[in-house]
Amino acid sequence: MAALYSNENFPIPVVEELRRLGHDVLTVLEAGKADQSISDEDVLKYAVSLNRAVLTLNRKHFIRLHQASPNHSGIVVCTFDPDFSRQAQRIHEVLIKKKDLACELLRVNRPESGQ
Repeated sequence: MAALYSNENFPIPVVEELRRLGHDVLTVLEAGKADQSISDEDVLKYAVSLNRAVLTLNRKHFIRLHQASPNHSGIVVCTFDPDFSRQAQRIHEVLIKKKDLACELLRVNRPESGQ
């Protein structure tokens, strides 16, 4: 399963569900890096140093980082979904299709209303 580093704004219930599904998720808080105003660039560098893919809701900035520096351990950008279990399941389904997340930018979007 995937080794992930969840960005500071990422919902903890999604992290917990991803763990239940077998993924190794380290949070910013658990890494001792919460409430430090760490730049997105440094979040990505730290994740790379741990060989973990970044898991984030901060899509715009991390997509730009991927385009500028595609050599990383992976980036998973998501749209917010208040149904945390459903969001975790969608992320899980994307992750299990990939053997290696290196240099990958994966987008996991919330379904449109009514789906």
